[in-house]
Amino acid sequence: MNTLRVWITFFALMASALAAASDNTEITWHGHAAFEIVTPDGKVLMIDPWLKNPLNPNTRDNKDPIASISHVDYILVTHGHFDHVGDSVEIAKKTKARLITNFELGTNMAKLLGYPKDQMGFDTLMNVGGEITIADGEVTVNMVPAIHSSGMGNPHANDKESEFVYGGSPAGFVIKIKNGPTIYHSGDTAFYNDMRLIGEDGVDVALLNIGGHFGMEPAAAARAAKSVHARLAVPHHYGTFPVLTQDPKPFVNELTRLGIPVRVMQPGTTLTFKGRRLVNR
Repeated sequence: MNTLRVWITFFALMASALAAASDNTEITWHGHAAFEIVTPDGKVLMIDPWLKNPLNPNTRDNKDPIASISHVDYILVTHGHFDHVGDSVEIAKKTKARLITNFELGTNMAKLLGYPKDQMGFDTLMNVGGEITIADGEVTVNMVPAIHSSGMGNPHANDKESEFVYGGSPAGFVIKIKNGPTIYHSGDTAFYNDMRLIGEDGVDVALLNIGGHFGMEPAAAARAAKSVHARLAVPHHYGTFPVLTQDPKPFVNELTRLGIPVRVMQPGTTLTFKGRRLVNR
């Protein structure tokens, strides 16, 4: 009888675990360059988490977008500019999220901004060309080149200290999810011909900056989508400041001409993938 109870308990726990797990991958845009990815096993990744940007609906009516966050496993930062480092430190202190970025930026985020040192290390700090496996083997992250800059603001600057400190090499990320899509986040890169190498194994969704001025203009971003062989392109890093591109329509028009599917997300909305297939078209 005791053996029977053990087996019943075992199967109940297995059923509960299977119910909690999902075969879906969710990608939520929080405005600007900030994206949240939830894997089929429930791991949460935040990319360039400036959640307090003015486009995020969770900032309206003086709301704090960090208040509702309870679980983040990893924070990925493409480069050192304030609108990409964003709210990384506050989120990390609340959730214990580990930091994935380049060594120089990670070191300075700990030294100058207070990112917990024990939430980064050789398992997460990397550089362009590197690849790491995280989330108990469910996710592989490749750091790929970005043509941009990466100076990080120094909150302790005075007459003897520089206003900016070295933020290492700017980058993008290719995130491969087991039983899920391959996602390319461009960071703030300019277009470059070797982007074609990024898409050699296929990119299911390319999150591309289109704001111009500091990065790709919409036409260049459309060219980037073609170069990485994107199965779906999503624009970001636009409309947040007056100097940036305000309307994604030129990007959409050019992708339509090229025959590349595109989805213009609204801040706060989510794309859902079952395996590598987008299910909420």
